[in-house]
Amino acid sequence: MKNINLKSAFKSLFLPAVLVVFCTTFSSCVEHLDAGTTTDSSSQESTGDIFDSELDLTGKKIGYCTPSLNAPYYQALLQSIKSTTEKNGMIFLSADGQDDITKQIAAVEDLITKGVDALLLNPKDPDALVGITNIATDAGIPVFIIDSSIDDSANVVTTIQSNNLANGELAGEWLAKEMRNKEMNIALLSGNAGNPVGRTRKQGLLQGITEEQLRTQGKIDLNIKTQAYTEWSYAGGLKAMEDILVAHPDVNVVITESDVCVLGAIKAIAQAGKTDDILIVAGADGQKEAIKYIMETDFYGCTAMNSPVQIGINSVKYAMEYMNGKRDFPKKSFTVPLLITKENAEQYYNPNALF
Repeated sequence: MKNINLKSAFKSLFLPAVLVVFCTTFSSCVEHLDAGTTTDSSSQESTGDIFDSELDLTGKKIGYCTPSLNAPYYQALLQSIKSTTEKNGMIFLSADGQDDITKQIAAVEDLITKGVDALLLNPKDPDALVGITNIATDAGIPVFIIDSSIDDSANVVTTIQSNNLANGELAGEWLAKEMRNKEMNIALLSGNAGNPVGRTRKQGLLQGITEEQLRTQGKIDLNIKTQAYTEWSYAGGLKAMEDILVAHPDVNVVITESDVCVLGAIKAIAQAGKTDDILIVAGADGQKEAIKYIMETDFYGCTAMNSPVQIGINSVKYAMEYMNGKRDFPKKSFTVPLLITKENAEQYYNPNALF
C-alpha cells in the first residue's frame, strides 16, 4: 500500500473533525428500503424535496430534537430536516439535547409544549428517551426515530436509518477481497460502548469479512488484536490509535464503525510512519474528509454512505405521509446501502458539504 499524495491530503484534511458478533436475521421487525432522493455529490447540499400532499399542511409544525449539534453530521441532518420542512410549507422547530440525556429529555418536553404535529427524535440513549417518547405519543404526537435507535418499549411510528448492517457488510467484504490471503492483524475503533448503531455497523463489518473469506477461502482468519473506544471524536481516535500502536505495533488493518472514529487516528498512524503499512476501512459514514483521503491516498480503502441529507428528507416525507392518514409504516426503514471506494469517490465528494 503506497501513499499517492499524502502531503496534499494531510494539508487539506488535518483539521480536527468531531462528529459523531454477527447478525443473520431481523426476524423481530419488518425492514423497508427507501431510496428516496439519490444520494450523490449534489444531494449532499440538498435544499429539500417537495412531496405531494392530499391535505393542506401549511402551518403544521415539525419538531426535531437532536442529541447534539457539536458535529458536522448533526448539523447537516438538522439543515436537511429544516429545509425539507419549510420547502413543504410547514414550520420547523428544533431543540438541542446538548450531548446530555437530561437536557435532551427537557428539550423534547419543550417541543411537546409547543404543540408540534410530528416529532422527529434522534435519541442520545436508546433507553433513557423511552419515557418522554411515550408521553409525546400519548399526547397525540406521532414520533419518528431517526438516525439512531430506541428501545422496543417506545411507542413510535417508525425508525429511519441508514442500512448500517448492509453498509458494514459491503465494507467488510471489500477488505477481505483486498487482503486476500494476507494475514490481517486488526484494530477495531468503535464509537462508545453499548451504542446500538455502532454495534450493528460492527456486526456488518465482521460478517462481511468472514462471509467473503468462507466463500473464497473456505475458512475464517479474523485476528482482532484490540478494540478501542473513541467517543465518536477526532481526539478520541487520535488517542486510541496512539495507544494501539504502542501495544500492538504489528497492526496492519484498522476497521471502524465511523469515519470520525478514525480521522484522528490517521495523525497517529502518520506520526508513526505507518501510512504504507496500515489499511483503513470504515463501515460508515461517507464524511467528505474521508472521501478525500480515499481519492488521494491508498491507506484509506473505503467507507460506506450514511447520508444525513437523505435521512432528513425521508423523515419529513414520512411525517407528511402520516399526517395524510398513512398508518402502515414498517418498523424500520433504511436508505440504500452504498460503498465508496477510489473507483467512485469523486462522484460523492463535495468539498462544500457540511458533512
